[in-house]
Amino acid sequence: MPGAGALDADLVPDFWTGYHRTYVERDARLAGSVDDWQRFGQFLGLMSALTAQEVNASQLGRDIGITPQTARRWLAILSGTFQWVEHAAFARNAVKRVSAKPKGYLADTGLACHHAHISSPAALGGHPLVGALFETSMVNEIRKRAAVLSGGVAYSHWRAAGGAEVDLLLERDGVLYPFEIKLTANPSRRHASGLVAFRKAYPDRRIAKAAILCATQRPFWVTEDVAALPWNLV
Repeated sequence: MPGAGALDADLVPDFWTGYHRTYVERDARLAGSVDDWQRFGQFLGLMSALTAQEVNASQLGRDIGITPQTARRWLAILSGTFQWVEHAAFARNAVKRVSAKPKGYLADTGLACHHAHISSPAALGGHPLVGALFETSMVNEIRKRAAVLSGGVAYSHWRAAGGAEVDLLLERDGVLYPFEIKLTANPSRRHASGLVAFRKAYPDRRIAKAAILCATQRPFWVTEDVAALPWNLV
């Protein structure tokens, strides 16, 4: 949130506490008729912990004691109020795209950090969520940049049965643009394995050169079809 960025560091925790309470106790209740706002607040914290992961709607909410139906309804409220976004799973068959597990992201990494009790940028380094937060930040930034393109962009992710995956696929004018997002300063062919596997799995599709968004200092080619790009070029 821009408001948080303009505050002194010692005031940021209070900002997020107030933001969370305002959203849960007022905005969400008005937008979706949420009766149990305390448990809805717990649900928002749960989804913060699940950012950059595949979403299993039937299992959501078990840890906080809500039914799958309630979890789906509350997830729809988060999406409808721009707190959560999902990318469908990529497949040749459009029906399979709808039925497979989507991958979801919280719309603001600051709110995710608040729910994870991460108090400062210095505390991110060794935190278990740092990789997911980095991916969330990059995906949100890409979506923001792509929003100005005329005609729009389709977003998806890909995971093969054998475990190979691509974090983000952009589709525009029939061309697929694959991205892998890794918090590493030294990307290697190992980090490009999912991108290579995706290209082999769909030889009939138009697939652009792929990219690994990472913490490298300079762009370079990892393979002939995969470039490593500094995250701050996005």
